[in-house]
Amino acid sequence: MREYSSVHTQQPAGPVRDYQVQVDPYILLEDELKFIYDDIRQLLANGTKQPELDSIASYYFDGQGKALRPMVTLLMAKAINYHIQNKENSILHNQRQVALISEMIHSASLVHDDVIDQSDCRRGKPSVNVLFNHKKVTMAGDYILAIASIAIARLKHDDVTISLSKILTDLVQGELMQLGSKETENERFAHYLTKTYRKTASLIANALKAVALLANADENISEIAFQYGRNIGLAFQLVDDLLDFVSTAETMGKPTAADLKLGLATAPVLFACEKYPELNPMIMRRFQEPGDVEKAFELVHKSQGLEQTRFLARKHCIEAIRLAQELAESPYQKALVVVGDLVLNRMK
Repeated sequence: MREYSSVHTQQPAGPVRDYQVQVDPYILLEDELKFIYDDIRQLLANGTKQPELDSIASYYFDGQGKALRPMVTLLMAKAINYHIQNKENSILHNQRQVALISEMIHSASLVHDDVIDQSDCRRGKPSVNVLFNHKKVTMAGDYILAIASIAIARLKHDDVTISLSKILTDLVQGELMQLGSKETENERFAHYLTKTYRKTASLIANALKAVALLANADENISEIAFQYGRNIGLAFQLVDDLLDFVSTAETMGKPTAADLKLGLATAPVLFACEKYPELNPMIMRRFQEPGDVEKAFELVHKSQGLEQTRFLARKHCIEAIRLAQELAESPYQKALVVVGDLVLNRMK
């Protein structure tokens, strides 16, 4: 992953693009996405005869999620299929399985995160650990990953197995990185970006690479798919970190300033350190002293941290759009371009 040696950036200006392509990715993929959650729930139900395990594992597959990862995975699959003139239904079926797998891995990580963070709500409803025993919730997260692993094995493609398995190793390493912090500003930002790649962007990048591999695309196209996913994933998390400071709990479906309360220094805080060095000791003590969370929240808003975070997200979206434009023009390729705008301008 490309890392940044400094947190210095210029100020943002304008939207990602000066024009709007009238392609709605969700409408374009309506038929393919319609039964994503139904199919995942069916896979989970088929794997166990224990109703409680099925209930816990299925909790976040209620159709209320954004389905961003399956949507982007299917867009890239169809854009690549058009680019290389692949018309085999069996390949598209397997690519759709990768879309399901990506959402299963993502949701399993949410289940585990809720246990680790002891969060109260997610997506506007009580989080899974509030309703069920913590030990059972942890095992349900493992169960989702096990069913996803069986689905990966059924693809019978070694390189795809390696790519999708990399997501899991990155997720674990990213979670461990999140528990630590770095002393110096530059080290800290590089640590944050690497952690962000592993926890968020690796899943999208490797899922998109997997659908390229299934299509028998060449190394160049596989790399375009991977890098597009990496940039979209980084931008998505940067915007998520931004929204934690500016959105309402009702809009986000979870408490705001949640990261500060968990002791996490995200991009807005790290940028704000440039103007307000008094944030550094707060970061090192993980905002544990009384008043730290409120003071850090205030200083981020007084600094240019939010604008700089948005600017960095915009840079990643622009790079993703550039990569998408290397594929042959099709409705799916145009929708990949639109995703850059959706990620940058989302409100929740």
